[in-house]
Amino acid sequence: PAAGGSVVVPYGHVVGNEKWRGSEIAQRLQGKIKLIFEDGLGLVDFHLSNKICILYISEADLVAGDDFKRRLVRFRNANSLGGIVIVERTQISDQYFIAVQKLVVLELGMVLLPVANQAEASQLITQLVREQSKDHNSNPFLRKQCSQLLEPSVFRTVQQIPGVGKTKALLLLQQFGSIHRLCNASVEELEVVVGQTVAQQIHTF
Repeated sequence: PAAGGSVVVPYGHVVGNEKWRGSEIAQRLQGKIKLIFEDGLGLVDFHLSNKICILYISEADLVAGDDFKRRLVRFRNANSLGGIVIVERTQISDQYFIAVQKLVVLELGMVLLPVANQAEASQLITQLVREQSKDHNSNPFLRKQCSQLLEPSVFRTVQQIPGVGKTKALLLLQQFGSIHRLCNASVEELEVVVGQTVAQQIHTF
């Protein structure tokens, strides 16, 4: 199947594609979160919840050609799951990164998170699962704040832009609401929030 939409993820667990059994990511996740392996996840590498999943693009995938692009497009067309794309950005794969970023963020409207290796990816997955496990529903203030600040992963992605730290990322997301709207903002619209120099940097990026 192209989509693993029927996968039910138990609370606090991650469902991993069978192909990752024995990998460095799997070994590093053991003991931090409960990892279950399943066949038939199709294009998806890890399910963090019933709604959010991860597609992992390794250094080898980037160097090997365009197969991973077809996989991403097929995933996007096939389902309504929120896809987070984790990409290994290494010295070897760096030359391909800008093109991947453009495809994932601008054309497919998905979240992209660069990592240096599988060890860093496992830390990121652990962090994302913990963020989701926090119960925001019990506190109305948190719930309101949460909807304003969007996903932690989106917040982190905006911080990847040169010249943008936590404060500016927060201001930009409050102003524009989504990565997609931020990408399409004009220099003039950005200037109002972050000033001329950074607005130019964001626009160029």
